[in-house]
Amino acid sequence: MKIPALILAFAAPLFGHDGHLHNPAAEEMSVAAKAFLSSLDEVQTKAAKIDFKSPERENWHFVPMDRDGVRFDALKPHQQHLAFGLLGTGLSQKGLLTATQIMTLEQILQDRGGDPERRNTEKYSIAIFGIPDAKKAWGWRFEGHHLSLNFTLIGDKVTGLPAFMGTNPAELKSGPMKGLRPLGEIEDAARNLAVALKKAGLSPVFSEKPPRDILTGQDREATALKTQGTTSDKLSAAQQKQLLAVISEIAELHRKEITNDALRKIFTMQRKKLHFAWAGSLEKNSPHYFRIQGVDFLIEYANTQNDANHAHLVWRDLKNDFARDLLKKHYEHDHQ
Repeated sequence: MKIPALILAFAAPLFGHDGHLHNPAAEEMSVAAKAFLSSLDEVQTKAAKIDFKSPERENWHFVPMDRDGVRFDALKPHQQHLAFGLLGTGLSQKGLLTATQIMTLEQILQDRGGDPERRNTEKYSIAIFGIPDAKKAWGWRFEGHHLSLNFTLIGDKVTGLPAFMGTNPAELKSGPMKGLRPLGEIEDAARNLAVALKKAGLSPVFSEKPPRDILTGQDREATALKTQGTTSDKLSAAQQKQLLAVISEIAELHRKEITNDALRKIFTMQRKKLHFAWAGSLEKNSPHYFRIQGVDFLIEYANTQNDANHAHLVWRDLKNDFARDLLKKHYEHDHQ
């Protein structure tokens, strides 16, 4: 299959690590998880460690609620540092910055009169599923309001989906941090693409009224949504590049070693099988929703609540969320 030079030139810098070779992310996660666990006392350890085969591993949420795992406010300062060290093994520098900004927004909501417990900036939990071991399957989760980051490891293979990030407000319009938009670049890139496609007669808008939120919600298993909007096989190489740039913007919240295999597949085998759909207004600060769907992945973004100033972003793998497909192959191989 011949890939346009424009696409190849854009994609080449993204693939700094071959996912089939040694993956430093897996080793660093193992080291960081062990260091974190070794710092915990007996009570904290009991909260943090969960059996890998427990249904809790796939029990993900993004609302402000109590969660299994050890809470940040139950950790001493040096333990919190180690927890952030673990988080940094899964996210890129940009992703870590985005995550900490999202956590900081809880204080903004509390300062505006929100319930101190519900808007607790330390109401985030860390759970380690199984035992960090290069020869066994294990995983970990960092989760709280507007953050659900799930990682599963099998040897040197690492998956980081489902991944959810949300931001309320989506843009700070007053105060010392005025102008802060943790997910703003992603929203702007998608809107610019939608506007450009509309001008080119390829409008992705399928409804003037956006859904209230991401359609897959907090489903443990995501399924493909209805094909709507514009398909990438109708786009020019330049327009495809713009669509792939939106996907890359989202993927770059994780470290490259984790997302390279997925991006490589999208940029080669799936680049003409993508669907880009938009609902709502194309005007900034107006309620809107968009999604990008491929053969085996789904990205959803909704900014509709609180006068279009409350955004939710999720990236799902339709086959391999929580490493389901990878684990199936792993167990089948072990059984044989």
